[in-house]
Amino acid sequence: MKSPVVKRSIVVAGHKTSVSLEEAFWNGMKEISGLRNMTLSELVGEIDNNRQQGNLSSAIRLFVLDHFKSRAAASSASSGIEPKAAVDSRHSAAAAAP
Repeated sequence: MKSPVVKRSIVVAGHKTSVSLEEAFWNGMKEISGLRNMTLSELVGEIDNNRQQGNLSSAIRLFVLDHFKSRAAASSASSGIEPKAAVDSRHSAAAAAP
C-alpha cells in the first residue's frame, strides 16, 4: 500500500532539504504559490522564516490550513452565510438559557 505522505526535496534559502507532506498539502502549496506568483521554494522559505516553533512540515500544514480557512471565512462573509461555529455557539447559548 502506498504511503499517504510524500517526501520531496526542496531548496530553501539556498539549502536543499526534504519535506514530508500528504499529497493534499503539496497540492495546496502549489495552488497558494501560484496565486502569489512565487515558486514553491520561495513560499516554503517564507513559511520557514515566519514559523514560531515546530518542524517545517508542521509549519507548512498549519500555513495551508490557515490559508484555506481564511478563504472559506471570506467566502462565507461575502455570501452572507455564517460560519458553523457562530451558529453552533448561539444554539448552545440558547439551549442553556432558562
